[in-house]
Amino acid sequence: MSDTPQVLLQHHLKKLRLPTFHSEYDKLARQCATENKDHIQYLLRLCELELIERERRMIERRIKAAKFPATKSLDSFDFKVIASLNKVLTMQLARCEFVDHRQNVIALGPSGTGKTHIALGLGLAAGCVSKVVEILRRRSPSVLICA
Repeated sequence: MSDTPQVLLQHHLKKLRLPTFHSEYDKLARQCATENKDHIQYLLRLCELELIERERRMIERRIKAAKFPATKSLDSFDFKVIASLNKVLTMQLARCEFVDHRQNVIALGPSGTGKTHIALGLGLAAGCVSKVVEILRRRSPSVLICA
């Protein structure tokens, strides 16, 4: 049997910029065949994989474009260490509604109180919910500006 259809398919998928289709179509076809899935279910799974991968890469690009000095999430922040920090407010800010309202968040406090960690965590959350973010490190506070 000729490899021409497979070569053409790989070429077309590359031209169409469908990298996940390109890398997964054969493996997924075999899997769907063993599970007795029809062609619609096969294409649906393939499309879902492509969309998931595109979303993941888009988030990675946003985070990279933000030029964060480090990648820190709010999940890794120990709220017990800074008892005066309002965890409920911080988690509310992580929903990034302030971005939709075109508001800024300014973190003020003495050195070593987690301002940068919180700002990075909020920036990461904003990047993950399709917001454009930029961290600007100023002399004293960490300022998160979202546009």
